[in-house]
Amino acid sequence: MAMNGDGNEPLKKKRLVYMWGYLPGALPQRTPLLTPVLVRVPPSNYSWVDVSGGGCGFAMAISESGKLITWGSTDDLGQSYVTSGKHGETPEPFPLPNEASIVKAAAGWAHCVAVTDCGEVYTWGWKECVPSGKVFVEPSAGVSVEKDVPGRQSLFLVEQVSSHSQGSKSTAGTVTTSTSGEENTKRRRISSAKQAAETSSPGDDVLTALPCLVTLNPGVRISSVAAGGRHTLALSDIGQVWGWGYGGEGQLGLGSRVRMVSSPQLLPCIDSSSYVKDRSASLDQGSMSSDGQNLRVPGSYVKGIACGGRHSTVITDAGAVLAFGWGLYGQCGQGSTDDELRPTCVSSLLGIRIEGVAAGLWHTVCISADGDVYAFGGNQFGQLGTGVDQAETLPKLLDCPSLENVNVKSVSCGARHTAAVTDDGKVFCWGWNKYGQLGLGDVIDRNIPSEVTIEGCTAKNVACGWWHTLLLAESPT
Repeated sequence: MAMNGDGNEPLKKKRLVYMWGYLPGALPQRTPLLTPVLVRVPPSNYSWVDVSGGGCGFAMAISESGKLITWGSTDDLGQSYVTSGKHGETPEPFPLPNEASIVKAAAGWAHCVAVTDCGEVYTWGWKECVPSGKVFVEPSAGVSVEKDVPGRQSLFLVEQVSSHSQGSKSTAGTVTTSTSGEENTKRRRISSAKQAAETSSPGDDVLTALPCLVTLNPGVRISSVAAGGRHTLALSDIGQVWGWGYGGEGQLGLGSRVRMVSSPQLLPCIDSSSYVKDRSASLDQGSMSSDGQNLRVPGSYVKGIACGGRHSTVITDAGAVLAFGWGLYGQCGQGSTDDELRPTCVSSLLGIRIEGVAAGLWHTVCISADGDVYAFGGNQFGQLGTGVDQAETLPKLLDCPSLENVNVKSVSCGARHTAAVTDDGKVFCWGWNKYGQLGLGDVIDRNIPSEVTIEGCTAKNVACGWWHTLLLAESPT
């Protein structure tokens, strides 16, 4: 904390949150925000402490008092109801139990997950993403939860299910209708989804309306969470990773394709079932060297986690990166497009101490202790920041003028865009920009990191949603 001129009283810096991109309910016009817009502090005068990533069309931030604040969605596609509670124009506390003080949160395509200061985990949204061994929680007193929602929920969920059932790998577990920009196609598909919803009415079979407490083993305290398209990872305070949800591409790292994991499972991140592929020896997937010694994953516990659409990444305390799950675009960093069914060390990054990792639909971005950025995976919109639109199956160091002599300290990925904050308080964005999610004042994609202008503020942290970006910044008061 800064001191004033005489060195006595500390100068308190005000924390602000900025938003840009597609948050349809954030403005009455429901238009994309092409440049950073200051988020109004909720009426109760909460002060911001952090921003949270994920979410389709709605934003999440955490207040100093431990409230999960959400805003920005509308009910056009049922999105505000999928996660139970309305994320409207005004930022408001999400209806969680009064005693729950939230420290971390994340959102996937159709589910949310939050961690309390006691290490407990609440989750809600699409039932497929919620463990069956859960304890339902009544909303806190005085907060109304929408009751008349089954039809709207069904509409959205049937659209989801129809997308997955096509079996097309190009969808990456997302609904392309809501990001295609083809309004007429969108309406046609929504109309057919609505018709299907009215006939099949999955309702409660698919959706959980209220937040629920995840049942974990006795003594397990969770410190952070990550949400993918349909799966969730939770990192405990002793560096173990728990996962649940959909694992059909190996994104839960359990060694096989598991369509549904209905209770939290301990992932084998640092043990005999995790490994470093020895490409020079041309060993088959899963093989070990004869002595097994030189292929051990460096580290003794996990310190960071990230979920992409259908893949996952973790970082060990030694700075090694392991990736697993869907590999079609090289997002597991193995030099191939194979799926990885168990945590597999990204061997080309060995020797570089990785401090942070983020994952989008089809891409992965890592930052090193030296402030360098490495990216791999899909690059259709320039989301890797390499200056070209070619996919990378091995990590590629970003070597561009805008990042010269710059140290990146945090990174976040949206569906198809990336944002990073530097140690001197600047923020850079690159990738898909159809909805202004790069904050650069236009809708032109960028394939190299481009600085976002935030006047009079120092960037502290950044969190990308699927089509939007949130920035936590400090300004002298």
